Formats: sequence, C-alpha cells, structure tokens
Amino acid sequence: MSKTILIVDDAPTMRQMVNFTLSAQDYKVVEAADGEEAIEKLKGGLRPNLVITDLNMPRMDGITLIRAIRELPACRFTPIIMLTTESMEAKKQEGKQAGATGWIVKPFTPEQLLKVVGMVIR
Repeated sequence: MSKTILIVDDAPTMRQMVNFTLSAQDYKVVEAADGEEAIEKLKGGLRPNLVITDLNMPRMDGITLIRAIRELPACRFTPIIMLTTESMEAKKQEGKQAGATGWIVKPFTPEQLLKVVGMVIR
C-alpha cells in the first residue's frame, strides 16, 4: 500500500514539483494551498503518513499549521517536514518546538527530498 503525503505550499509550481517527484516514487500525494486548507482536509478524515509544509504562507503559516496538526489526536505523531527558504537557526528551533520532524531548505534537489522522505517514513 502506498504512503500518503500531504504537501502544503502556497506556490503552485512548488506543489507541482514536489508532487511530481513523490508521485514518481509511488507515493500518493494530496495538495493544499495553505495551512487552513490543510487543516480542513485533516479534519475531514485525511490521514497522511507525512506532511510537508512551507513556512511562509497566507492565511496560516507553517509554524501555526504544525501546532494545529499536533492538536489533532489522529495526527499527533504524524511526521512533518518544513520545506522553506528560511535557513535561520531561530526559525528551525521555532519549527522544532512547534513539532516539526525535519527541515529542508529551498532550493533542493529531488534526490534530497526523496532521501529525507525515505528517512522519515519507511
């Protein structure tokens, strides 16, 4: 059975690129354009094996999204990877404190993405 990954990013091109990379490896991909849409999908019954989220998004940023995901009992232990242009240590720590599992800095290669995803969900 293929693993489901929720991609949350306000940039359609980034969602498309991540979706293409993951789908080619037989992951089932669900997209959300921002944190609020992601929470709606999760509250609607989506149970991904992994969430990959951007940090800077309108309506609900990535840190707020991570905190909201951690409050959902069914998603409390779902791995979450931040995928962002932010590389400042303070932001990484804030993400980690909110409940992020890992961090990938843009730009990245498909190989880097697949390596991190493979380490997080087996």
